[in-house]
Parts: sequence; structure tokens; C-alpha cells
Amino acid sequence: LHGTEARYDTRAAVCWDDSNLYVAYWIEEPNLQASLTERDAPIYRDNDVEFFIAGSDAYYEFEINTFGTIYEVFFIWEEAYDSKGYARMSEFARDREKVRAFRGVGFKNHPRGPRIGYWNWDFPGLKSAVQYQGTLNDSTDTDKGWTVELSLPWKGMQALAQGDGRSLPPREGDIWRMDFSRFNQQKAPPPANDSGGWAWSPHMTWDSHVPECFTVIKFNR
Repeated sequence: LHGTEARYDTRAAVCWDDSNLYVAYWIEEPNLQASLTERDAPIYRDNDVEFFIAGSDAYYEFEINTFGTIYEVFFIWEEAYDSKGYARMSEFARDREKVRAFRGVGFKNHPRGPRIGYWNWDFPGLKSAVQYQGTLNDSTDTDKGWTVELSLPWKGMQALAQGDGRSLPPREGDIWRMDFSRFNQQKAPPPANDSGGWAWSPHMTWDSHVPECFTVIKFNR
């Protein structure tokens, strides 16, 4: 929100080849904690890291906690649902279970309006791994942190590319937007103004769902 240095170090890296996008995080965390184990549980209530990929008319949200519990959602902008062909794709039927309207978190009046959220959508072929350096759920010692590694096949991004027909895999020099963040239940004590949510690129509002604020990623070999 305010652009000041975060309390703990967080690092992210992105690589790619003709088959997959690879994302890695290193998260400094002196007190490793996690509680939620059910897939698509609201793990943003734990300490988690989050990753978003924006298409022109849709975006994908991924979250994971130290247990390795995954939370995924696919969002389509309401204004593009019919015009960009999503309405004709059976996986994005609006009468399916766990599909609902979404207007954002803290920024409720995005110029593009509401989104349709698919909490039933899983990224095809996604692989993830978590390792931690310390003891989980033990507050009597000091931990170093944890790491996250992701592999996301390009062939699983066809729905993201639906709006603008972007190349999968990307071409040399292509530019996408992605968001890298973490959320922490233990905030820095006053007088620090710690929101508990730290992102690579500033959003200037308490909301990760602002794709035009995502980090610019240029694909080079």
C-alpha cells in the first residue's frame, strides 16, 4: 500500500521453456505456521504466498501455505464472457458449482466491472512443492523460512489466452503481467504501518485483483 520495505525478505524467480512456466519463492519467516489442509480452503487466513497470471480478459489466482495446501480460482471479466467466447466453453458454464460473481476485495469499483469467479477450476498439469527450514507450528524456536516451486504447463493456459490469442509458449520478447505476493498473520508492531500483505509491484489499494498493477514479465532466452 505504501511502498516501504517489508519486515521479512521474500524473493521470487521466473523461468520458462517450451513446455512450462516455472515459478519459485524463498520466504523468510521466523515462526512457521499453517493450519489449513483442505484444497481450496481460505489459506489467505494462514501465512501464504500468492501468484497471479493475467490474460487480456481473464486471470488466474494461485495460493499455497506451508503445508502445501493449494487454493485456485479462475476469473473472467463479466464484460468479456460472451464477446470473447468463454460462454461457449463448457468448463466456464455459469450454472456450475462454486461459480459466483466477484467485485474485488478492497477495490470494489474496478473500471472493467465485476468478474465471474470459478472456484471449481484447477490448473491442468500444475505441479507444486514446498520445503521449510525450521519446525512447523512450534513457536518455541526461530525458523529460517520456506520455499515454493511451481511448474505450470503452457497447454494449461489456453483459457487465459482465449481473449487475445497470445502465443503459447510465449515468443521471444512477449510481455505478460504476473503478480507475486505473500500474506502474513503476524504484522510488524507499531509504529510500523504493516498491512500484512506484501507484493512485488505496488497496487496502492488493499486488493491483489488489479491486473494492470501486476509485475511486467518479458520473456527472453
